[in-house]
Amino acid sequence: MKLKGLAVTVAILAVLAAGAFWANRAPAPARADPRVGQPLGDPAAIGQAAAIRLSDQGKSIALTRGPDGAWRDASYYDLPADFSKLAGLASDLVAARIQRLVTTNPDRLARLEFKDTQIEFRDAGGRPLWSVTLGKSPDAGGGRFVRFAGEDKAYLANLSAWIDTDPKNWANAQLLDLKPDDVAKVGVTFDPSGSVVLTRTTQNGGWTAGAAAAGRKVNADAVASLLASLGTVRFSDTSDPADPAVAAARQHLRTITFTTFAGQTTVVALGRKPEEKKPAVPAGPVYVFITSSDPRAPINAWMKTRAFQVDEYTFTGLPQKPDDLFAAGK
Repeated sequence: MKLKGLAVTVAILAVLAAGAFWANRAPAPARADPRVGQPLGDPAAIGQAAAIRLSDQGKSIALTRGPDGAWRDASYYDLPADFSKLAGLASDLVAARIQRLVTTNPDRLARLEFKDTQIEFRDAGGRPLWSVTLGKSPDAGGGRFVRFAGEDKAYLANLSAWIDTDPKNWANAQLLDLKPDDVAKVGVTFDPSGSVVLTRTTQNGGWTAGAAAAGRKVNADAVASLLASLGTVRFSDTSDPADPAVAAARQHLRTITFTTFAGQTTVVALGRKPEEKKPAVPAGPVYVFITSSDPRAPINAWMKTRAFQVDEYTFTGLPQKPDDLFAAGK
């Protein structure tokens, strides 16, 4: 009986031990989500995209790519898009990584604030290629909760990009790309002092002007400053061409004409309504009007679409009198 009792006791202990093992063993590792560790943005979708839509807080912008491969800001008068900004967005999306699966629980998903902050890439036919909705940022650790279109899952990605939905901010503000080395002649008008024409025969040659007074020579730094300021002039805002302020600016223009060694001419005219002192009325905004002798130059079409405002210093920094273009010397 004693042996039998011992055997029963050992059997019971074995069963209990086995039960404790199964109860306390570590759970089997969950199957890893295939998105974890992958780029947030799909490089293939980004490369194939013909349209991009960004939305946030009830506002949205649309960028489109034409048959020529050039991106345009469809939300802002179809002006050329700022490609460097677009490339920065694409780079941020591809550089960001999915760090972990956060939840598939509907209640938790609702608390992560997935609203209308969305980035979407579409193909030429308007079909979605890739789309993600951004939720709030976690309380600690940085990044952003993200949710892919059609999925009831939330992930955490180390994304810090800002979704800019101001249409103007996506337009390429640079109106000209005039290379200083290409310019052979510069004509500057003064009112009422006439004009000065500066010329050179080679890219590295010195500037000359028939209007130079005895003992004076062309100030090469002044010419370089003029080329740098206007050759890459950028707009700060735009207006309807029919705006009265635009008409007033046209009545008070300073004109600078650039002629390249190849014979192409670009006329840059800047003006604004002058300040009035009695009664006190501040000067109006500065507008730039550009005309290219090349009929294929896009700038000619842009000038018909909008009137382009530029920063005040672009206008006030122009030579104010002919002598500003000259320095002491022979």
